[in-house]
Amino acid sequence: MSLRVVATGVLALALFASACTSESTVAAEPSGTQGEESVLQPNDPVGVVTRSFAGTEAAPDFPGDLDWLNVARPVSLADLRGKVVLLDFWTYGCINCIHIIPDLKRLEEQYADELVVVGVHSAKFENEGETDNIRNIVARYDIQHPVVNDKDFLVWRQWGAQAWPTLVLIDPNGNIVGGHSGEGIYAVFQPVIDSLVEEFDAQDRVDRTPLDLVLEKEALPDSVLSFPGKVLADGDGGRLFVADTNHHRILVTDLATGEVLDVAGSGLPGYLDGGFGVAEFDQPQGMALAEDGRTLYLADTGSHAIRALDLETRQVSTLLGTGDQAARYPPLPGFGPDVAITSPWDVALDRGTLYIAMAGSHQIWALNLETSGASWFAGSGRESTLNGRRLDAELAQPSAVVVLSDGSIAFADSESSSIRKADPGEAGETGILAGSDTNLFEFGDVDGIGTEARLQHPLGLEFAEGALWVADTYNSKIKQLDPATGRISTLSGGDQGWADGTGTGASFSEPGGISYAAGRLYVADTNNHAVRVVDLESGEVSTRVLFGIERFPSAADDERRVVELDGVVVASGPGELRIDVGLPEGYKFNELAPFAMTWSADGSTILEGDRSIVAPEFPLTVAAVFGDGDLAADLTIYYCTDDAGSLCFLDQVRVEVEVRTSDGAPTSAVLRYSVEVPGL
Repeated sequence: MSLRVVATGVLALALFASACTSESTVAAEPSGTQGEESVLQPNDPVGVVTRSFAGTEAAPDFPGDLDWLNVARPVSLADLRGKVVLLDFWTYGCINCIHIIPDLKRLEEQYADELVVVGVHSAKFENEGETDNIRNIVARYDIQHPVVNDKDFLVWRQWGAQAWPTLVLIDPNGNIVGGHSGEGIYAVFQPVIDSLVEEFDAQDRVDRTPLDLVLEKEALPDSVLSFPGKVLADGDGGRLFVADTNHHRILVTDLATGEVLDVAGSGLPGYLDGGFGVAEFDQPQGMALAEDGRTLYLADTGSHAIRALDLETRQVSTLLGTGDQAARYPPLPGFGPDVAITSPWDVALDRGTLYIAMAGSHQIWALNLETSGASWFAGSGRESTLNGRRLDAELAQPSAVVVLSDGSIAFADSESSSIRKADPGEAGETGILAGSDTNLFEFGDVDGIGTEARLQHPLGLEFAEGALWVADTYNSKIKQLDPATGRISTLSGGDQGWADGTGTGASFSEPGGISYAAGRLYVADTNNHAVRVVDLESGEVSTRVLFGIERFPSAADDERRVVELDGVVVASGPGELRIDVGLPEGYKFNELAPFAMTWSADGSTILEGDRSIVAPEFPLTVAAVFGDGDLAADLTIYYCTDDAGSLCFLDQVRVEVEVRTSDGAPTSAVLRYSVEVPGL
């Protein structure tokens, strides 16, 4: 693509590329690789660097009074002298920014002692500028480097950045090396970093002291769900499927009770077919169910693949995608799992055709389930708001797709903050249903008709009861859209947060998915790690409690947290154990989900100790025959905040205690365990 590059002097750095950019930036070309530009490329043979990359101009330090994440105190470039520093200018809703996270992690692992990445989060959307929302996304994507909230674009303007993502490299002397915009960053930066480390090592000027980090993810309490992205309600089958996105698994739950009936996915991120217990997904999102209710189709976003889950044989297979992001942009059509695609976010099924919201290439694809042929349905690969013939139209990160009653396709075009549609047939065109069709930067929270309405990065869409239901994600609201008139209005949700209630009295936090069954909307309330239920007749919002997950151990839980309690001395022979579980002030035991405990013993015998109890009253008494040895209890504790809009969490822990017997000792012992909520 044709792009400008200006010398890297401070306040003159202007690097362009990326499909998530300002209006003045040229969009990605419809062929070749994703657009990118760099001032780092040497003219040396491939794999050989013979010139010095050391800079001569000092990098400006960060302004004061900014919020920092993943660190205990603000970071300055002076603190990082002796390190190679890589600044990453990003905004968290941009798919291109998401795409480079694996490359950043790869560089951080390769240069763990020499390189420090600093994320400079310069928000596009108003909602993205809130520090707590950035904190959630940092935990969600397991970002393990310092991140600064540059919501007022102070750092952005210092460097003259004009695209997301833009990356700038600083040498161990604190001088500017150069920069790059767009994806594919590993191949650009790795040889330069390697050269800098070698050069400054020769001068004994590389500081390998580890950076002191306080990771945001460590403050997250355990919960049944972790950042669920999408839900799918199966009214006929009485099931609710939940994409437990950050646990990298799919939950099959009872639609009425919330009991977990089955789990697909080992819990480890990856790309692996096989049985439900061993298969691996990576950040799974949207789902569609076959008409016979047997096959669940899944957009496995992080694996860049479409997976099929056989709900009867409990086997996972791949229909489309290689497991790696397509190197070509936009990806080429083809057949079956040999076709490389990029970041599918949602799927919708219509008479043998699976429509795919291909967020990573700004397109809608169609997969013929009979022939396994996959091809473009709408979108040229350029990112913008242009409507017209389906294949010439310009989409902007479509993240949800549904089939309307007339056979047309409606989709949530998240980066343009609009709901759009694409008509079938060779002469079919795209059009706007609600939201702006002018540019990528017109967003807000305005109910109205058609292009007068404003949304903010919607990610969820459902068609039911003749209406489109929208998860207006960054506004944290649920909205109703009449596809015939384009009129959109708020159904539920007020200020971002967590609260059950009616209308604007209810609160959500960046809901990403929505599905309908029997008069109710089921919502993936992503940042609240919960499923919410909206009763369309009463307007009442409630929280669905999921329980029974402990029956499906995850490979990610192999190293169960163990707490060693103080040893006890008791009389040998018959007696009793009393176990007391305490919660911090402001928390209560979940009244809908059971507390469970399972005992194992060496030397003692536990009589009828294994239990599953809803609303337990502690201490619980367990009969035992005591002998010298060790006792262990595996506890599953569901607990919630003690307020009207309860946030519910899960604590799974093994408590161990050494038992010693002695003549004249008591015949009973009390074991005490207190739940510790991270961040308290």
